[in-house]
Amino acid sequence: RMFFTCGPNEAMVVSGFCRSPPVMVAGGRVFVLPCIQQIQRISLNTLTLNVKSEKVYTRHGVPISVTGIAQVKIQGQNKEMLAAACQMFLGKSESEITHIALETLEGHQRAIMAHMTVEEIYKDRKKFSEQVFKVASSDLVNMGISVVSYTLKDIHDDQDYLHSLGKARTAQVQKDARMGEAEAKRDAGIKEAKAKQEKLSAQYLSEIEMAKAQRDYELKKATYDIEVNTRKAESDLAYQLQVAKTKQKIEEQKMQVLVVERTQQIQLQEQEIIRKEHELEATIKKPAEAERYRLEKLAEAQRYRDGTQASGTAVKGEAQAFAIEAKARADAEQMAKKAEAFQQYQDAAMVDMLLEKLPQVAEEISKPLSAVKKITMVSSGSEGVGAAKMTGEVLEIMSKLPDTVEKLTGISISQMSQKKPGRMS
Repeated sequence: RMFFTCGPNEAMVVSGFCRSPPVMVAGGRVFVLPCIQQIQRISLNTLTLNVKSEKVYTRHGVPISVTGIAQVKIQGQNKEMLAAACQMFLGKSESEITHIALETLEGHQRAIMAHMTVEEIYKDRKKFSEQVFKVASSDLVNMGISVVSYTLKDIHDDQDYLHSLGKARTAQVQKDARMGEAEAKRDAGIKEAKAKQEKLSAQYLSEIEMAKAQRDYELKKATYDIEVNTRKAESDLAYQLQVAKTKQKIEEQKMQVLVVERTQQIQLQEQEIIRKEHELEATIKKPAEAERYRLEKLAEAQRYRDGTQASGTAVKGEAQAFAIEAKARADAEQMAKKAEAFQQYQDAAMVDMLLEKLPQVAEEISKPLSAVKKITMVSSGSEGVGAAKMTGEVLEIMSKLPDTVEKLTGISISQMSQKKPGRMS
C-alpha cells in the first residue's frame, strides 16, 4: 500500500527518496513510495514515571527517601522538539523511552534533595516540586520530552528523624492547640459575654423601640379614635339634622297639604254658606219678610183696635186704682196700729206675733212627714215604737222652739208669760 495513517497519539516519519529531511506527521496521513521510501512510527502517549530516590543525604547529612510522580510525553505539536525526539528515540519502545526519562528525572531529584534540608523538603513540598519540575523540564526538553506535571508523593527515612521532628512539631502543635483552645475559649467567653451583652442591649433597645412603637401606636390610635369619634359624632349629628330637616320638610309638606285642604274646605264652606244664604233667602227670608209684613199689618190693626178700647178701659182703671188706694190706706192704718201696739207692749207684742206663727211652723215641720209614703221603724227595745215615736219627735222639736226663739231674738217666752199673765192669756 502507498497511503498510511496514524492517530493523534502517534507520529509518522517518512524518509528515503525525495524525503530529505524526513517528513514528520503527527496524527494524519502520508504518501509513501514503496521500496524507495521508509516509514517509522513514534508514540506520543503520556508516560507516568514513579521517581524514587532512596536514602539520599540532604544538606545536613540526614538520609531520607523521596518518591515523586511525573507525567511526561513527546511533544508532537512542536516540530523542533518532535525532531529532537525522533533523533533520540526513533526505533525505541515506550518502555525504553520511559526508562531514559525516569533516570533523568531521578538524577535531578537527587540533586535537588542534596541542596535542601529535611525540614525544607518536609515543610515546603511545593517549593521542592517546583525546583524538580524546573530543572528536569530544561533538561528533558532537549530530548523532545516535556514534563506535564511533577508531584512529591512521599518522604520517609529509616532514622525516625521525621518522626522525631513530627513529635516536636506535634507537641508544639498540641501546645499551640491547647493555647489556642484556651485562647479560643477565652475569646469565646469574651465574645459570648459581649454577645450576651449585645443581645441584652439589643433586646432592651428592641423593647424600648417596641415600647416607643406601642406608645406611638396608642397615641396615633387615640388621635385616630378621636377623629373617628368626631367624624362619627358629626355624621350622627348630620344624620339627625338631616332627619330633622326631612321631618320638618315633611311637616311643612303636611302643613301645606293641610293648608290646601283647609283652603279647599274654606272654599267649600264659603260656597256652602253662599248656597245656604241663597237657600235661606229663598226659604226663610222671603217668607219672613212676608210674615213681617203680615204682622205689621196685624199690629196696625191691633193698635187701631186698642185705641178704640182705651176709652172704656180708662174708666175701669180709675175705679180699680181707687179700690187699691183704699185698701192700701186700710193696711197702713192697721200697720200703724200694730206699730203703736208693738211700741207699747214691746216684747209681749213680739211674743204674741211669734205665737201666732207657731201653727204655721208646726205645719212646715210636719209637712215632710205628710209626703212620706212608707216608713220602716227599727227599735232597740228600750223606747216606744210606731206612730207615737214619730209624733213624739215632732213634739220634741216643737218644745225646742222657745229656746230657738230666745237664741234668735234674745226674748224668753217663759219669762214673758210670768210677767204679764193677762196679756199672754
